[in-house]
Amino acid sequence: MLDNLKSEVFKANLDLVSNGLVIHTWGNVSARDKNSGLIVIKPSGVNYKSMKPDDMVVLDPDGNVVEGKFKPSTDAPTHLLLYRTWASVGGIVHTHSSFATAWAQAGKGIPPFGTTHADHYFGEVPCTRSLTDNEIAIDYEINTGKIIIERMADIDPLSVPSVLVNSHGPFCWGTDAADAVYTAVSLEEIAKMAFYTVLLGQNQPVNSSLLDKHFRRKHGKGAYYGQGKS
Repeated sequence: MLDNLKSEVFKANLDLVSNGLVIHTWGNVSARDKNSGLIVIKPSGVNYKSMKPDDMVVLDPDGNVVEGKFKPSTDAPTHLLLYRTWASVGGIVHTHSSFATAWAQAGKGIPPFGTTHADHYFGEVPCTRSLTDNEIAIDYEINTGKIIIERMADIDPLSVPSVLVNSHGPFCWGTDAADAVYTAVSLEEIAKMAFYTVLLGQNQPVNSSLLDKHFRRKHGKGAYYGQGKS
């Protein structure tokens, strides 16, 4: 079942390792099948070195295991809630990459300091509020999804395709698994640049017209970056 999507999700998970975003069994990638609505996600706690495409777990939108010999990622309820909320999202990544997680642990969003940021995000990469003790104790992973949705309430998820969960780490998304990984890789580099920018004494975001220019030349109907589609 969904063999092609399993292979895509498997490769996307390995891409997190090759890009230095995860160590040990940290992190996970999922993707949604456009036709059936089923979700394919990394199994929980399985080592990347021994993992195979067939080890990926297939879930229905309610989180029931449709196919798979392993338990799904413990973050599956968060992924599922985001999919239910955002029809435009087809892939989700969660990592504990160093620089993005440092911003999350500080409880700070990443300001758009320059054009590199603006090429990928139409504004700040936001950080959620902290979870309450009750939200942590009961339905923790679902509540993680809820505070992400709460923080992104007035933001187009494909214009700002990442969020930092306070004291936890980044969640990124895209149109498919590969696109979500691309975003996660970009976020980590942007988080590193922003960290050093603050150390150098700059705290003011980029001029809004420059932010708008750089984002829109790569995204939307008027985009002209790259070679276009033939």
